[in-house]
Amino acid sequence: MEEIFKSGFVSIIGRTNVGKSSIINSLVGEKVAAIANKPQTTRTVIRAIVNRPNSQIIFIDTPGIHKPKSKLGNVMVDNAFEVSKDVDVLVFVIEATSKEIGKGDRLILDKIKAAKRKTILVINKIDLASKAKVAEIIDLYKNEYDFASIIPVSTVKNINLDVILDEIEKNLKEGPAYYNIEEYTDQTTRQLVEETIREKALKLLEDEVPHGILVEVDKMKKRKTMENEPIYNIDATIYCLREAHKGIIIGKNGSMLKKIGTYARQDLEKMLGIKINLKIWVKVKEDWINNEKILKNFKLQ
Repeated sequence: MEEIFKSGFVSIIGRTNVGKSSIINSLVGEKVAAIANKPQTTRTVIRAIVNRPNSQIIFIDTPGIHKPKSKLGNVMVDNAFEVSKDVDVLVFVIEATSKEIGKGDRLILDKIKAAKRKTILVINKIDLASKAKVAEIIDLYKNEYDFASIIPVSTVKNINLDVILDEIEKNLKEGPAYYNIEEYTDQTTRQLVEETIREKALKLLEDEVPHGILVEVDKMKKRKTMENEPIYNIDATIYCLREAHKGIIIGKNGSMLKKIGTYARQDLEKMLGIKINLKIWVKVKEDWINNEKILKNFKLQ
């Protein structure tokens, strides 16, 4: 008997910093979403593709739900909720360390109830909580919504991540492969470069700087070295909100910018399988987070 092939779109939704991007990267087996231990790491809607023998799952990583403090923040939250209306399955990620259903999770729950979509509850970071605590969280959420399944996981310890894929596949309908089986994201190389540089900046910079930075690739050109090896020449600019932030990003004698560039180049060479010649500049673009022209790039098309 011929196996039925299933496919569908799955939105991962949750508060900021609950580990959505880490889960996606672990499931895909490739780095497709920026990860940093800071809120609002994901700004845009990113698609990641998992190809299985009998299914193709297209994950949509959305910005974390937070209280917006700028027009950019409003766009991010709007994107997260808008995407969730049109997917086949929702994956709602919460933390095992939660003591109760907070305002952010309550807001997401209300949206899930309104959407009436098949929803899988994923309880992340179970390595940081006792079994009794996890059981309490499960009981708490069971009374709120009829979830298709509830899965306790840990991306750090690689616990139950394969179960997420199995449960999603169960809840998909028969359908075609939307992407080539060799693809794992719909991001362009330019977007991957910008996100990688921003991720390194998020990890290395002081708390007040990261959310005010924007990375844009100015030029990308593939050429051959003297040894006839392919290499990418990439010029990029990090924009920040204030002159004081520019100094922090560059660092003493350019040390911080050099570190950001080195870490980004190393990641990109692994990701793209090609040598990278990366040059990064830093410029001030005041209040860009409220600039409608720039924010058009973040809005869903």
